[in-house]
Amino acid sequence: PVSCDRVCNKQWYQRRVRGFIHGCDISPRAIDLVKKHTHYNADQIHVFVCDLTDPAALLEDVSRGTVDLVTLIFVLSAVSPDKMAHVLHNISQVLKPGGRVLFRDYGLYDHAMLRFKPGHKIQEQFYVRQDGTRAFYFSKEDTGRVFGDAGFETVFNNYEMRETVNKKENLSVPRVFVQSQFRKPEL
Repeated sequence: PVSCDRVCNKQWYQRRVRGFIHGCDISPRAIDLVKKHTHYNADQIHVFVCDLTDPAALLEDVSRGTVDLVTLIFVLSAVSPDKMAHVLHNISQVLKPGGRVLFRDYGLYDHAMLRFKPGHKIQEQFYVRQDGTRAFYFSKEDTGRVFGDAGFETVFNNYEMRETVNKKENLSVPRVFVQSQFRKPEL
């Protein structure tokens, strides 16, 4: 797994983990929070700070070809489009042949994308939020292309449409996500 905020959370601690989990995040604070959790067990989970856009960074902590499954959930959208290939190259290096990537991220025309005000657009489909974080909004075609260009095979690649309801504000907004699974080819 790649993102500690999504992977190394309470649900993981409450279950018995078979195997070993690697989790990384670019934020040292996120890693410290995981390590301080009462259920953190370094014999089962290894968390570390990693900039996945650095071409060799992941191999400093995870051996080549040892990972069965990577979760890439709301991670790639925060990466500049010109560096997404570096992230997928890093992931491919640690995945075993036949290993899978579970991907979920923001979809094109998601409500959050549509409400950006002028001046927040960095480039087509790529925006900066008020807090300085960035968000890329994927089409299925973008997702298939970026993973395909990195050598992955598509298992499935779909839009996931949701409706978020805020009962207090009496507000209902459409959400669009891309949810996909990719496979590293067998040798």
